[in-house]
Amino acid sequence: MSDRAFADLTLAHIEAARERVRGAAVRTPLVRLHVPLDHDGAPREIWLKLENLQPIGAFKIRGAANALAMATPAELARGMYTCSAGNMAQGVAWMARERGVPCTAVVPDHAPQTKIDAIRRLGGDVIRVPFAEWWQVMTSHRYDGMDGLFIHPVSDPRVMAGNGTIGLEILEDLPDVDAVIVP
Repeated sequence: MSDRAFADLTLAHIEAARERVRGAAVRTPLVRLHVPLDHDGAPREIWLKLENLQPIGAFKIRGAANALAMATPAELARGMYTCSAGNMAQGVAWMARERGVPCTAVVPDHAPQTKIDAIRRLGGDVIRVPFAEWWQVMTSHRYDGMDGLFIHPVSDPRVMAGNGTIGLEILEDLPDVDAVIVP
């Protein structure tokens, strides 16, 4: 799978990612939200996938876990880094700490201090940059002067496959789902 090739991502990649994220990410429950009847008296069924129960409080650990599991020792020899305003950086920092790999997060200058503090608590270094510079990292998939494996928070197929494991769990728990809405 090439780093930027969306078309290369298949169900087989997501199924393989499930095995790689097992043990790193929690298989979160799907719980029914009890809501009143619709305006026409029909019952509504809304189910919530509780990804807030992940070790970092967000689903991003899935993608980080899969990307790190797929990395070779040579790729990790100089550490790893990402660009994120918070949740992906926490996922990468969590997984890097688990593997004993140095980690850096390039964050925009408007990133919440609570996210910065969480990244540091997890052992990640933080480079705070102006938004335009951060956005350049997002679009170029690199940060000038930074060595190590870059894990893109949204367009890396390894990350997408890890995140896709949520869909597998939803389909296992609710095979007749009509729609999945992701904010």
